[in-house]
Amino acid sequence: MNISLADARRARIGVFGYFFLAGFVMGLWASGLPSLEERLDLGAGRIGSVLLLISAGALVSMLVAGPLVDRWSSRVVCWVGGPLSAVVLLGPALAPSYPALAGLAVVFGLGLGVTEVAMNAHSVEVERAYARPIISAFHGTWSLGGAAGGALTAIVLRADLDAQTLLIAAAIVVPFLYVPLAPLLLPAPPAHPEPGKEAAGGGTGGGLRWGLIALLGVAAFAGHLSEGAAIDWAALHARWVLDTDAAAAPLAYTIFAVAMTTIRLLGDPIRARLGSVNTIRLAGIIATCGYGLVLAAPLTGASLRVVCAWTGWALAGVGLATVVPVIFSAVGAAGGRVGRALSLVTAFGYSGLLVGPALLGYIAEASSLPVALIVPGVLAAVVALTGVPAIRALPVASSAAGESEPAEASARE
Repeated sequence: MNISLADARRARIGVFGYFFLAGFVMGLWASGLPSLEERLDLGAGRIGSVLLLISAGALVSMLVAGPLVDRWSSRVVCWVGGPLSAVVLLGPALAPSYPALAGLAVVFGLGLGVTEVAMNAHSVEVERAYARPIISAFHGTWSLGGAAGGALTAIVLRADLDAQTLLIAAAIVVPFLYVPLAPLLLPAPPAHPEPGKEAAGGGTGGGLRWGLIALLGVAAFAGHLSEGAAIDWAALHARWVLDTDAAAAPLAYTIFAVAMTTIRLLGDPIRARLGSVNTIRLAGIIATCGYGLVLAAPLTGASLRVVCAWTGWALAGVGLATVVPVIFSAVGAAGGRVGRALSLVTAFGYSGLLVGPALLGYIAEASSLPVALIVPGVLAAVVALTGVPAIRALPVASSAAGESEPAEASARE
């Protein structure tokens, strides 16, 4: 498909908007959880179950969204999925009881999963049109949207307004914000093979063999679990292990998040300069070193342990920031239909966020939190160990699908 530069630029603006609004909805949801917990008197266990149900719904819809993207195009699925992912926020916002919330949480997750796959698939297609790395900045924009949602919630609560009202208003208003963005997306779906004409050698039809999908999926799983470990356990590590005061402990996660968002916004020129293979190798090495510092922090002197740990969380954020953009770009570089392949890799990665917190919690309870954090430290290295050979194999996979040039260009980036 021939796409003009003007079309590509308009689509890039549209995708930025989709990522920001998706992050904004998630930021509102996450920051509104304490108010929801208080309104329904849920407790930690029920909150955990609700989060699990959301993740389960998202995983199911991710697997369904991939074939839909391949059949109808990411543009069409974005048109429907974006507004839908905001509308379904009404369910949790209006839930009158825990049983109702549990059922509506699944619906909320279903909406999130469809949008996640569709907008990432479209970002891959826009990057193809640009013929240079641009995906990382989209993910940085998602983080900015989440921060904006959290900040707006904080402002509303500080003004003694109701967080539930904010969620309801967002579910009504945000779908309309998607309306001017949708026409900016690429004007036509990419040319795909007819359904049933799979890639030679047992491929998925998206230009990637099943074995390569699995290898990229493992790298995505490892990166997401390591990221989830920082999100859920950085502040608790500072409080429980390093014995920082309650006010300072959340800074551990803040440092990680700021580092990750900054590198995601700057990550595209980095990948353009280093290439995809070197970028993911360096990402794994830096993240592993970061977790190494976190694990070593309790062994240092009292005056250094916090600095050591916070430096470690910053490095972990720097390293993990480019993992998902590089992997998603690799899927797109293989050519062909990206929907099914991208949905599988996304589901692999998302399962890391789903399994990670619970797994680390069980290990920490059986031994200690420092022992539990060895797991994401090891998996940070797995990112490089699996990601590097997978991306190097892309020219072979694309050649088998009859589309060698995009993947070879990606490997040379």
